[in-house]
Amino acid sequence: MASSSCTKPIFPSPTFSSSPSSQSSKTSHLSFLNSNTFGTIPKNIKLSHNSTTSRNSILVNGVLKTADQTKQTTHPVTNDSVVGNSQKPTILVSEKLGEAGLQVLRKLGHVECAYDLSAEELCKKISSCDALIVRSGTKVTRKVFEAAKGKLKVVGRAGVGIDNVDLQAATEFGCLVVNAPTANTIAAAEHGIALLAAMARNVSQADASIKAGKWLRSKYVGVSMVGKTLAVMGFGKVGSEVARRAKGLGMNVIAHDPYAPADRARAVGVELVSFDQAISTADFISLHMPLTPTTNKVFNDNTFAKMKKGVRIINVARGGVIDEDALVKALDSGVVAQAALDVFTEEPPSKDSKLVQHENVIATPHLGASTKEAQEGVAIEIAEAVVGALNGELSATAVNAPMVAPEVLSELAPYVVLAEKLGRLAVQLVSGGSGIQSIKVVYRSARGPDDLDTRLLRAMITKGIIEPISNTIVNLVNADYIAKQKGLRISEERVVVDSSPELPVESIQIQISNVESKFASAVSESGQISIDGKVKYGTPHLICVGSFGVDVSLEGNLILCRQIDQPGMIGLVGNILGEQNVNVSFMSVGRTSRRKKAIMAIGVDEEPNKEALENIGGVPAIEEFVFLKL
Repeated sequence: MASSSCTKPIFPSPTFSSSPSSQSSKTSHLSFLNSNTFGTIPKNIKLSHNSTTSRNSILVNGVLKTADQTKQTTHPVTNDSVVGNSQKPTILVSEKLGEAGLQVLRKLGHVECAYDLSAEELCKKISSCDALIVRSGTKVTRKVFEAAKGKLKVVGRAGVGIDNVDLQAATEFGCLVVNAPTANTIAAAEHGIALLAAMARNVSQADASIKAGKWLRSKYVGVSMVGKTLAVMGFGKVGSEVARRAKGLGMNVIAHDPYAPADRARAVGVELVSFDQAISTADFISLHMPLTPTTNKVFNDNTFAKMKKGVRIINVARGGVIDEDALVKALDSGVVAQAALDVFTEEPPSKDSKLVQHENVIATPHLGASTKEAQEGVAIEIAEAVVGALNGELSATAVNAPMVAPEVLSELAPYVVLAEKLGRLAVQLVSGGSGIQSIKVVYRSARGPDDLDTRLLRAMITKGIIEPISNTIVNLVNADYIAKQKGLRISEERVVVDSSPELPVESIQIQISNVESKFASAVSESGQISIDGKVKYGTPHLICVGSFGVDVSLEGNLILCRQIDQPGMIGLVGNILGEQNVNVSFMSVGRTSRRKKAIMAIGVDEEPNKEALENIGGVPAIEEFVFLKL
């Protein structure tokens, strides 16, 4: 229901307003990662694949412009802005990174290499950093994100596994996490095959014995790989490359991976089987799964008991997937004939580790990605992903944000701006009460549900609604989490309309239920605050307020007036604003019928002062009005 008191001038609530000086100092950039500015209006944006790298990220190559083009040069530099100003971001590299990657980083920001930091030292440093790059040794815990106090925008993991990064905490704090999953794929696969062959032929033990002056040919008789069954546990990038190479060695390869598509396995000539079938039939087992709560110590006493006696195990994935005490027992009993391990639960393992010292174990110090080519490739890949994130790009290697295809992002770019503007406008129409709990978003489109990805639009609507009334920074990473945390239920509806299928969205409508409105005319006949918008000529427009149709560009700020429809109203209000040196950029009038009620929507470049607003409210024909910051 609308507030019954909304019959005369209603000034903007302090919750939704700020001083002109503080507002004008905010610079707007297209950044889906960490923007706390009041506008994100990109124009002339070109998005494309980067064909020179394998990361296949989304690039924003165009000019990033603010809503008020004439004032862009007057905005001072702020610490929150990374793109488009002289304030360089600080990038902390806590573990050794190849020089090629460091060169990429130095082109954008200040790079500090600080290795072997303690947890306390990392927490102390992180509060001044915009980005952090780690390998597997640095633990990026919740305490690190808390110590960053919202400044940390991206964590880059130079490698595949991200088990040393608290993803939940990263998401809650709106920090993007990216990894480098492709550059070291071949190196890790090659090392897996090297360990498999070295184990099968006792290369490590034989080498040690001959250097000790012994000649034990009969002791180190190996086993052939041809015709043997290899079970690849985890059929991702590395696992599939191991499978290809094992097929070339004449091995029969099976695989277990609950998420691997069967057609991809068939293309490699691999059969996907259950976990129990894989471990019970294999002669060799190669581990390539991530370390998660599900896979933690998944190879334990029970699973070793199901294996074929004399099985051989290779692990170049994560040490924690194996219960190391259970593996020692399996080696002692002969259930496991040999093990070749590149990773361990604790790295480095203790010097007196029974597993490392076991005569039937080959051990290497986490060398999976340790080739010159892979080290350089990983360094470049993670550096480019981090630089892209700081520049407001969405990378295909992001692990805690919904992936939006490049062509979808390119197409939705102007609608992203519309979505945030509508959210920002809608929340300012709410007048206190019990707060916003339920929001419905209606997308009108000629396309079917499967042809319209609205995740990005929903995130930007959430951003527009939440940021003006809280100190929370909302972005694509944490939008759904923040909405849930604040008890905000956002439902979506898609209405098929007869329009051009070339346009992804004809219009977007936001409905807010069970709240009072500070502008009664924004309440529809169904009792909800309702506003509609669309993109026209690449610019977001407001096209409906409540039951009144209007047409005004969502640039600058907005004044909505409900008035008696009579001659001279446009000129009267225009003169009031002109006398206070407030420039009118757009004006539109929507009415129910001739000489009845009407809504006048006025776009203004500047925020009117109190005197101007009082004078507008003093016009007898104006029944209510509201000033809205966009």
